[in-house]
Amino acid sequence: MKSLKEQTEAKIEAGRKAKPEFMKGVDDIINKAKSFQQGSEALKIDQKAPEFTLPNAKGKATSLQSFLDKGPVVVTFYRGDWCPYCNLQLRALQSKLKEIQSLGATLIAISPQVPDGSLTKTEISKMDFTVLSDQNAKVAMAYGVAWEVPEFLMEHMRVDRGLDLEIINNGNANILPIPATFILNTDGIVTWNYVNVDYRTRSEPDEIIEVLKSFS
Repeated sequence: MKSLKEQTEAKIEAGRKAKPEFMKGVDDIINKAKSFQQGSEALKIDQKAPEFTLPNAKGKATSLQSFLDKGPVVVTFYRGDWCPYCNLQLRALQSKLKEIQSLGATLIAISPQVPDGSLTKTEISKMDFTVLSDQNAKVAMAYGVAWEVPEFLMEHMRVDRGLDLEIINNGNANILPIPATFILNTDGIVTWNYVNVDYRTRSEPDEIIEVLKSFS
């Protein structure tokens, strides 16, 4: 099976061939974001992760502490089930989930997408990990990974893809999380993180597993 990096790089390359001008625009936005160090305020290793309670896919309130009571927690932020790079990442995590769970850890995936009936129809809802909804992006902000999406990308979503984030995120029209992953020990302390404002790149599941192995 190809690594997540190989899969995302193939998708990026396909995008460059199909829509070179759009992808150049994305490159420019990402480079500008990096120059302003967007994402630099994300939680650092050895910092305490903020507690949160968010609704799951069925609308049930779910707290971070309830998972920390059971063992280490992997918290990953993604943009939504409409994002192809997110879907690649979540499928890759699903493929390694048994190994993650065998190391005593719980995987939580957080996006601003509203938990309504439509979510049960998506591939993400069939994953065997917990999916939580951070509609107002307050948790993303607390973790330092909230990003105001540039108008160039907003227009692409509206015009080219027919996406209305205000509806998808229940009022949150332009704030998305920077794709990021944090590994928390049972005390809620960050022991590892991956944060990259380039939403086309993600952490490898095998990296997460190696960190979790060091806990045992």
